[in-house]
Amino acid sequence: MRIRELQANRETLAAYWRATRRVTTRTLAIWALVSFGAIALVVPLDRFVVFGFPLGYYFGAQGSVLVFVVLVALYARSMNRLDREHGLQEEGEE
Repeated sequence: MRIRELQANRETLAAYWRATRRVTTRTLAIWALVSFGAIALVVPLDRFVVFGFPLGYYFGAQGSVLVFVVLVALYARSMNRLDREHGLQEEGEE
C-alpha cells in the first residue's frame, strides 16, 4: 500500500512540475517579448507623441512596467491554481 501511495505522489509531483514549467516558460516568453519588443520598436514609435512624450519612451517607461505588474499577478494566480489542482497548497489556504 505504501508503494502505491509513493508512486501516486511521484506522478502527482511530475505532473505538477510539467505544469509549472509550462506556466513559467509562457511567463518568461511574454516578459522577453515585452522587454525586447519595446526596445526594437522605439525608433518607429518615437514619431508619435503622447502627453508630450515620444510613444517609444512612454511604452518603455510606463507600458512595460504595467505589463510586468500584471504578469507577476497572473503568474501568482496561475501557480496558486496549480497548487490547488495538484493538492499542494500551503496549510491554511483553501
